[in-house]
Amino acid sequence: MSAKVSKPQSVPHPQIKMWQILGRNLTHIDFMSKRYYAFIISAILVSLGIIAALQIFVLGGANLGIEFTGGTSVEVSFAKPVAIDLARNTLGSGGFPNAQLQSAEGGKKLIVKVKKIEKEASGAVSRTPDRIKAILEKTFPGNTATLTGSQSIGPTVGSELRQQAIYASLYALLGILVYIGFRFDLKFGVAALIATFHDVLAVLGLIWLINFFIPMEINMLIMTAILTIAGYSLTDTVVVFDRIRENLKKRKRMPLGQLLNDSINQVLSRTIITSLTSLLVVLVLLFLGGEVLRGFALAMTLGITVGTYSSIFIASPVLLIWSGGRSKLLGQARALAGSEQRSKPAARR
Repeated sequence: MSAKVSKPQSVPHPQIKMWQILGRNLTHIDFMSKRYYAFIISAILVSLGIIAALQIFVLGGANLGIEFTGGTSVEVSFAKPVAIDLARNTLGSGGFPNAQLQSAEGGKKLIVKVKKIEKEASGAVSRTPDRIKAILEKTFPGNTATLTGSQSIGPTVGSELRQQAIYASLYALLGILVYIGFRFDLKFGVAALIATFHDVLAVLGLIWLINFFIPMEINMLIMTAILTIAGYSLTDTVVVFDRIRENLKKRKRMPLGQLLNDSINQVLSRTIITSLTSLLVVLVLLFLGGEVLRGFALAMTLGITVGTYSSIFIASPVLLIWSGGRSKLLGQARALAGSEQRSKPAARR
């Protein structure tokens, strides 16, 4: 009598569900009907950004860091840790009101950056490191101070850095246009480019405006944050565009405005969760990161907020108002769907 061999029973795999703040089909917000209100807000932000860009890169009238205006960077080491706030206050009263300080090596080293001194004699800039060292020695008596390094940045170098910042921004925008145009379509690429250009100008304008109320230097860290924002905004826009492209293939008879609304609502939960988690990190840097990182964190906070807004109210509505956008986008979807259906019988053969 042969023993029966029992077949192994298949164990059902647990389904992994992603946590969502909003269910995929729970929101039915008509974003497209509000596009004109969004365009008014964006026009104000972009105008502010253009004014700020002229002030920063052409006229040099903004509160720029030494990377753009020229100045001196001084490194001073101490035998014992020092209080950076006390050092900043005494340097301010000693003739360096806009000195930018950074602590290193557990508080035993200070990196001081001051702008170019224009109203003093020509040799005054070269004596800046010694003046800073003397002020710090008086501030912390009994704590030996040693001048470990200094570097001067001339106005010519600052002007070159301003030009390089402009070129870096333009190259980033051009790369976005090529990438989105290759992955989706030229119309999607132009819409993503407009949204990214909007984000860069909006954040630059807001930083410049805030500077009137809260003095803050516009330095290379802030420019780095602005370029990072361009990439963040693109990521969020690509997610929305990918859902639009998917729905274009499935819902060929649906009006384009309704299709765009449905696509945005379907990824709205993902967009909110991604933005909130990113904001949590930069808010920690904003409130706990210290003076040096405050400008960077503020630019990132504004950029995440504006980038989320533009992926919904700028990038997608551009597709709607594009001349011939509905027929061409839907025509491309039909052609793509038809080619996929023709390839299926060939694959079976």
